[in-house]
Amino acid sequence: QVEVESLQAQRNKRSKSIGQAKAAGEDIEPLLAEVNELKSQLEQIDGKLNDIQARLDDILWGIPNIPDPQVPEGASEDDNVEIHRWGEVPSFDFEVRDHVDLGAGSGQLDFEGASKITGSRFAVMHDQLALMHRALIQFMLNTHTQEHGYREVYVPFVVNSDSLRGTGQLPKFEEDLFKLHGDQAFYLIPTAEV
Repeated sequence: QVEVESLQAQRNKRSKSIGQAKAAGEDIEPLLAEVNELKSQLEQIDGKLNDIQARLDDILWGIPNIPDPQVPEGASEDDNVEIHRWGEVPSFDFEVRDHVDLGAGSGQLDFEGASKITGSRFAVMHDQLALMHRALIQFMLNTHTQEHGYREVYVPFVVNSDSLRGTGQLPKFEEDLFKLHGDQAFYLIPTAEV
């Protein structure tokens, strides 16, 4: 960095000298050659500096956040600690069925079709279930914007790498992201937080 600043200062000084020499009717070719040489040196050093900065950034972005001392340690979700419970756990006079059983039994939740489209752990919703899904989304948007002062925003589904770094997705989840190949590094957003 210091070397770059020194070369920039020399280049600026020589550039001023060119104007002065030209005004005095002197030969400016030697000064032009010096400025071009300084420019070439700057480009080389700048390239090295950018490489070093990129490596340093990769190291720094790889350092994890330090957890709060109150965060319990654990190897799996079985080690999670309940901090707060809101409301009462309801009890029913019938056997509670899994949403998978309910949806598949009604013919409105299609896991087999989704597995052909995407793979396991996805579902295609049909008819009333698809309608209810859309209505719940609309209900939550309306509730938050009309009753709680939120502002509805529609943002792109494609973002640059800076956006993903700022939200903690890069570099940690680089291999899990969908990258669009082209002149710039764009990615599909992985979550709404981005």
